[in-house]
Amino acid sequence: MSEIKPYRDSTAGKKEQVATMFDRIAPKYDFLNHTLSFGIDKIWRRKAIRLIAKYTPATILDVATGTGDFAIAALKSGAKKITGIDISKEMVAIGQDKIKKMGLEERIVLMTGDSEAIQFPDRSFDAATVAFGVRNFENLSVGLKELFRVLKQGGILCVLEFSKPRNPLVRFGYNFYSNNLMPWLGRKISGDPAAYTYLPESVQGFPDGENFITFMRKSGFDKIREYRLTFGIATIYIGEKV
Repeated sequence: MSEIKPYRDSTAGKKEQVATMFDRIAPKYDFLNHTLSFGIDKIWRRKAIRLIAKYTPATILDVATGTGDFAIAALKSGAKKITGIDISKEMVAIGQDKIKKMGLEERIVLMTGDSEAIQFPDRSFDAATVAFGVRNFENLSVGLKELFRVLKQGGILCVLEFSKPRNPLVRFGYNFYSNNLMPWLGRKISGDPAAYTYLPESVQGFPDGENFITFMRKSGFDKIREYRLTFGIATIYIGEKV
């Protein structure tokens, strides 16, 4: 995964490149995110949050929180406190403004942070979430082990991520859209030529399905379940720290 980076002519590591990319596209990110997915991403988030709610977590850590969309939506899980971290300062700043305007500062806190060196002690949270961000980890195993570390015993990890459709016709249509139309629209709107070329490439390079479940299991998670969404275009993974 780490060899797929946003900027091929840069010598910076994947983590630094991803932070730079999201800083650049931050002002247009929310609009592009919902537009390019035709709003289906909101349905996927709601499904993930319904699954999380079954575990009644009081505290949630949302990693790769971006502008805080998932953290805000996760309030419907019943959580009393949600903390979001992201390596992009610009994304976090936009998210903080959004939360302030909504009057949610008492329940949601966003800050910059590294998924592979999470700034919280062991056993700090009842649940951890990553929505469309785990494929951007520089080292997937390190990131998952960090998530396992900060969860309390009995806590859960919920990952919502793009995946590769198994149906050949759906896969053909999805690949055509993500490799041709999405990069063109992304370049036009975001102003960053590399960003929306990198994003579909990172989906193709991500070890989804059973491969990702293996990563979760090796990081300590148990009772792992997989929920494929919209013909397998996205998948929810839930694992427990037992």
